[in-house]
Amino acid sequence: MALVDGSSMPQASNAGWGSLRQLNRYHWFVFFVVATAWMADCMDQQLFVMARQKAIRSLLPSELREDESKKEAFDKAVKDFSDITTSIFLIGWATGGLTFGVMGDRIGRVKTLKWTIILYSIFTGLSAFSTSVWDFALYRFLTGLGVGGVFAVAVALLAETIPAQARPYTLGMLQSFSTVGNCSAGLLFIGLGNVDQESLKPLSAWQIMFLVGIVPAILVIFIQTRLKEPESWLEAKRLQREGKDHPRVGSYRDLFEDPRWRRHALLGALLAFSGVVGLWGIGFFSTDLTQTVIRKSFTEQGMSPAEVDRQVMTWGGITGIVMNIGALFGMLSFSWLTNYTGRRIAFAIAFVAAAMSTILVFWKLETKSDIFWMVPLMGFCQLALFGGYAIYLPELFPTRLRSTGTSFCYNVGRFVAAAGPLLLIPIRTYYKNEGFAEPQRQAAMTMCSVFALGFVAIFFLPETKGKPLPE
Repeated sequence: MALVDGSSMPQASNAGWGSLRQLNRYHWFVFFVVATAWMADCMDQQLFVMARQKAIRSLLPSELREDESKKEAFDKAVKDFSDITTSIFLIGWATGGLTFGVMGDRIGRVKTLKWTIILYSIFTGLSAFSTSVWDFALYRFLTGLGVGGVFAVAVALLAETIPAQARPYTLGMLQSFSTVGNCSAGLLFIGLGNVDQESLKPLSAWQIMFLVGIVPAILVIFIQTRLKEPESWLEAKRLQREGKDHPRVGSYRDLFEDPRWRRHALLGALLAFSGVVGLWGIGFFSTDLTQTVIRKSFTEQGMSPAEVDRQVMTWGGITGIVMNIGALFGMLSFSWLTNYTGRRIAFAIAFVAAAMSTILVFWKLETKSDIFWMVPLMGFCQLALFGGYAIYLPELFPTRLRSTGTSFCYNVGRFVAAAGPLLLIPIRTYYKNEGFAEPQRQAAMTMCSVFALGFVAIFFLPETKGKPLPE
C-alpha cells in the first residue's frame, strides 16, 4: 500500500527498529546532516547553560565584583541576570522558530536549515566578545533566532524523506543526538575548568566555550552540496505555482482558518510549552543547584577560591553529562514505548515521570554521589518528552504546513516559557523571605506543576500511531 510520503507499507520483518533496514545511503546522509545540525544546535544551548554564570560574573561591574562587602548583592545579581539572559535567549528562540518555520514551508527545508546554522554559529562566536551583560543578552537573543529555527525544519525534512515505518525511530534518534551535543559541551566545560586560567589569557574559559560555537558553520558546506528538498514539498510548491486551487504553502492564516489544524496547533503548543518550561525553567537549573552544592562543600573544606572555581566547573560539566546520558536513554525509550502504547499514553507516562523526578532532585540532592543517580533519572524523564515532540508534532500537520505547524507548537509556547526563569526570581524571593536557606529548591518544586498542563493536553489530541503523514 502506497503512503502519502511515497513509501510503501513494509513487511513484518522490517517492523520496529528493524524498519531502519529500509533506509538507503541518501536516507542516512539526510539523517547525518540534520542530526549533526541539531546536535550542534543543542551544544550551543548547553554551552550557554553551563557558562552563563561564569560569563555574567565576569561582565558585571568590577566594583560590585571586587567589593567583599557587596558579596551577597553580587551573588544575587549573578543569579538574577542568569534568569534574565535565559529568558531573552528563549524569546529569540521563539521568534526565530516562528519566522524560520514559515520560511521552511515557503522557500524550502534545505535553504532554511542553511541560514539558521549560519545565524546561530556567528552570534554564538560573537557572544565571546561581550563587554557587558546587556550586549551579552543581545547576542543570546540573536543566537536564539537561529537556534529556534533548526528543530522544525530538521524534523520536517527528515519526516518527509524517511520511509513511514522507520519515521518514529529516526526522529527519536535525531532528538537523541542532542545529548551528544550537550555532553560535548559538558566535556569542554570540564576541560577548560581544569586548565590553568592564566594560560588562557587574554581570553577566559567562558569566552573560548562560545568561540567553539562557530564550528557548526562548516555544516553549510555539506548542505549546499548534496541535500535535496523532499518530493512531497516540491509537489506542494508545484501545485501552488500552477494555480490548481491548491492551498498556500507556509501560511499562519491557513493554519488557523482550518479548524483541524488550528486545534492541533493550539493543543500542540500547550503540549510543548509544558515540557519546555519544565526543562528551561526548572531542569537546566539543576546545573546551578549542583554548582551551589559543590561550592558550599569545597568552601567548607577550606579550599582556595581558585580551586573552588575549578571544582565548580568540573562538577557543573559532570552534571550536564550525566543528565544527558539519562536523556539519551529517555528519548530512545520513548521511541520504543510509543510503538506499543501509542503517542498519547507514552506522553502521559512521561509527564508524570518528569514531575516526580524533578521534585526528587530539587528536594533531596545534597551530595556529590546524589548527582550520579538523581540527575540522570531526571534527564531520562524530562528529555523523553522531547523525543516525543520530534516524533509527534510533524504527524499533526500536512506537508504544506508541516514546518509552520511544528514550529508554532514548539516555539510559540517558548514566549510564555521565557517567563519561567523570570518567575523563579519572585518565587525564590518569597521562599527566602519565608526563611528557607536554599529557596531555589522550593521555587523549582513549585514550578513542577507545569507538567500537569501537558498531561491534560495530550488527551485532547489525536492518536497518530500507525497512520501516514496527513496531506
